[in-house]
Amino acid sequence: MSRLAGRVALVTGGASGLGEATVRRFRAEGARVMVADIDAARGAALAAALGEGVRFVRCDHTRRAENEAAVAATLAAFGSLDILHNNAGGPFAGAFESADDATLERVVAVNLMGVMKMTQAALPALRDAAKARESGAAILFTSSLQGIKARPNFSIYTVAKHGIVGLVRSLALELAPAGIRVNAICPTVTETPMLPKFLPGMADDMAEARRRFRATIPLGRMPEPVDTANAALFLASDEARLITGVALPVDGGQMAG
Repeated sequence: MSRLAGRVALVTGGASGLGEATVRRFRAEGARVMVADIDAARGAALAAALGEGVRFVRCDHTRRAENEAAVAATLAAFGSLDILHNNAGGPFAGAFESADDATLERVVAVNLMGVMKMTQAALPALRDAAKARESGAAILFTSSLQGIKARPNFSIYTVAKHGIVGLVRSLALELAPAGIRVNAICPTVTETPMLPKFLPGMADDMAEARRRFRATIPLGRMPEPVDTANAALFLASDEARLITGVALPVDGGQMAG
């Protein structure tokens, strides 16, 4: 398969969960991929397992210098950067009124400020890539279904994820003249290591919590990381060459009701 043949992608939060699934899909479709993550052990292991065409760089995307270093490492390894996938983030559930300043700042930094800093770091390389390729370059963001709807006790997380969708819409217009497409993926709760963080109070037993959550999905199946990875692959490919500024739900029909 070669839907991304000749492309170079940088995936933040790429060592596990949705990011790992996307790294694997991108590589299977011909892209060379830089995995960026704070988990050096898992990131290095994934790169070693996938072999030639995948590298790892440790990166905390809330730190501007580390973002710049990750972009530089990508260019040094592969010579260009065609796709930036801002996937890194972290969950938070809890009552809004009891969150202290440190919590507010951390959740927004990890889920919104970090993706803005990485995008700024990558834009010069993406602009160069867009000039060199007729189909341009692409920026993807992992938002959340909480980026286009809301749930109680997820307010701070929802603020950050709504912020991503606003950023996507604005950047899509700002960067269109440069040939850079900008889109968001909005997955619902997905079967990843972070799953327990997203099902608080649904049931004491995780099997029962999964059953109850699955009952809220019209298509009746539990989302898996590959479902989000497939959406990322489509939006990064030339098949989506006229799609920019969208927030695509991957939710089994939850937003349809």
